[in-house]
Amino acid sequence: MKKLNVLVACGAGIATSTVVMKKVEDLFKEENIDANLIQIKIAEAASKQEDADMLISTTVLPTTYSIPSIKAMGFLTGLGVDKLKKEIVDTAHEIQSEA
Repeated sequence: MKKLNVLVACGAGIATSTVVMKKVEDLFKEENIDANLIQIKIAEAASKQEDADMLISTTVLPTTYSIPSIKAMGFLTGLGVDKLKKEIVDTAHEIQSEA
């Protein structure tokens, strides 16, 4: 299976992306999904999307991207976490199956 490159972004690339990064790391471990997680500022996403498979963000997406982009506010608010986890896992599996 392909190892995924996943961008994890927030406004400043420090606080909320750190929280989400840990939750995604744990989720991928549970689901046996092999991935490199790369913590970035949302402003860097457009320039880094070429080398990435997926974007997970805690902030409003300022543009559209050529890779699947998932808003992960649920990890911070606690609302819709199960649905969010399913979306992330399903997207990861879809990308891996296309590789």
